[in-house]
Amino acid sequence: MFVITQSCCSDAACVSVCPVNCIHPTPEERGFGSSDILHIDPEACIDCGACADACPVDAIYPADKLGTRDKVFIDINADYYKNNPDVTSGWSSVTYPDIPKLPAGLRVALVGTGPSGGYALRTILDRTEASVTVIDKLPTPGGLVRAGVAPDHPGTKGVLRGFDLLYRDPRVTMATNVEVGTGEGQITPDELAEHFDAVFYAVGASESRRLGIPGEALPGSTSATDLVAWYNAVPGMEAPPIPRDGTGRAVVVGTGNVALDVARILVCPPEMLATTDIADRALRILEEQNIHEVVVLGRRDQAHAAYTSAEYRALSTIPGVEVVVHDDPDADLPDFSAPADPDNRRITFLFHTTPEEISGQSRVERVTVATGGRQHQIAADLMVRSIGYRSTPIGGLPFDDERGVFPNVDGRMTTESGDVIPGVYVLGWAKRGPSGGIGTNKVCAEATVEDFIRDAAAGHLPRTTHPAKAFTALLRRRTRQVIGYRGVRAIDASERRRGLAQGRPRVKYTELSEMVGAAGWRKK
Repeated sequence: MFVITQSCCSDAACVSVCPVNCIHPTPEERGFGSSDILHIDPEACIDCGACADACPVDAIYPADKLGTRDKVFIDINADYYKNNPDVTSGWSSVTYPDIPKLPAGLRVALVGTGPSGGYALRTILDRTEASVTVIDKLPTPGGLVRAGVAPDHPGTKGVLRGFDLLYRDPRVTMATNVEVGTGEGQITPDELAEHFDAVFYAVGASESRRLGIPGEALPGSTSATDLVAWYNAVPGMEAPPIPRDGTGRAVVVGTGNVALDVARILVCPPEMLATTDIADRALRILEEQNIHEVVVLGRRDQAHAAYTSAEYRALSTIPGVEVVVHDDPDADLPDFSAPADPDNRRITFLFHTTPEEISGQSRVERVTVATGGRQHQIAADLMVRSIGYRSTPIGGLPFDDERGVFPNVDGRMTTESGDVIPGVYVLGWAKRGPSGGIGTNKVCAEATVEDFIRDAAAGHLPRTTHPAKAFTALLRRRTRQVIGYRGVRAIDASERRRGLAQGRPRVKYTELSEMVGAAGWRKK
């Protein structure tokens, strides 16, 4: 019997290869995307191992090979089927997709290399003969898999291995370190539309929503987006000013998976983080300030917390860290106005609580909150908001500022007045908003590409009149340090060599100039 463990990213590649249809929920079933992991039916599994071979993040193992920490997933997989008796397994039938006749010589631009972009690329290559130019504003591909997944969750990053194989396809051209917009040195959306038959925008949602309370602009008040980018080595991100002699406490507002990632990283013993690919700049500061308590604020009760059960269970695996939950709004609370206990590491959940004010002389020193209608103060050096995300507007493209997405109808981008823009598509969080993980984005990307295929077959795409080499010439004139696949591989190899010397998977570059240099560009 095989078992799916916490590293599951809901890619669902395992579903398609299972001969007995015993992995649920499938992308077509209720609960897919909202479930933290997929589950294998222990009664129907025939131990063929096809699912383990197909899993991109190494989350599937034989039950008798599980480590002590993962044995709990034997019962978790089985309980899913006990609690969902309507879910049935059985021998699968093969369904062949329609293969419409498409125009020859299609050329596509794909902006963004996160999970949505990666799955869109795979579907385009599998379902069409189009050539694809992949564009990213950073020198390295991966989007939020590289820059958003927590350093202590290396398994999830394994999905990038499959995308890397796609970048080697002879129909794919990489152009990283290229930004799309209307600023200096950028490629405009109009220019992309002129040089390609279709353009896909898979640019995610990288901007954090604000709390709108007094003191939010104080140093030490930041967003989860910026903090995660800082410790994941995104170039140009500044460190939060956390003093060595402070309270030893941080406050995180929000109860989603990202909020738990932040809490876990902040309170995790630095010696454990030193074995991951966390940015050196973050590791040094975390070693010096050594936060001992993170207070996670939830507006409602624990039953309505946004994190998945797998992420919550992961907190209990941090050695020496206590998890404390306060879910009764009328119960007595600890005195959070004093500094954290330096002899104990803990993550404290404070539900029924909302932040009202952040205060301090020149930096964050206190957070005033209301728990069950009672106002009290939390002494803290760091305040992190993790209350939702929105896409960042791109110059030259329409944008729905209220929803924080690019306006679209089923992935077809529209003008602000609602008219479909032929040949322009949007997918992932930039299309739907920040909901669902890797598996949901895979389904979204595949559906949007299928819409593109139907449009191409129906003759609805405005075909470019420019030769392929014209865009290459435009890139060289506009952005001189364009990085192709060879340069991307050179950066990867260099980071891995740096990590090998320290016993780490890699040591990431944190300066854009260093990344460009590692790719082969040298100052003249």
